[in-house]
Amino acid sequence: MSSNKKNINIEVELDQKNIPTNIRWNATDLEGYDEASCRAMLLALWDHNQKDTLRLDLWTRDMTVDEMKIFFHQTLVTMADTLENATNDSRISGDMRDFCAYFAERMEIKEK
Repeated sequence: MSSNKKNINIEVELDQKNIPTNIRWNATDLEGYDEASCRAMLLALWDHNQKDTLRLDLWTRDMTVDEMKIFFHQTLVTMADTLENATNDSRISGDMRDFCAYFAERMEIKEK
């Protein structure tokens, strides 16, 4: 059993209507930062007992539509990379990357 542990903390400030106004996070190995601020987050956790994904999707009122488009595109690209690393299936992850290029084109965003 490993005794190595790391912590990830997420703090969400809400307005009177429970809409996020600020999202801050930190981690024990977050190099160069005591704390990082962000406008949006997508968190997915796999419940192996229920065979279900638990999700927490938050964004602040300051998050623009253009930023959300870029955020989703970058998240999808990262998911394709993770899928390939986890499954070693370059065919399906390649298909996902093709979709990411299509998504970027349809959303009229420039890929980095």
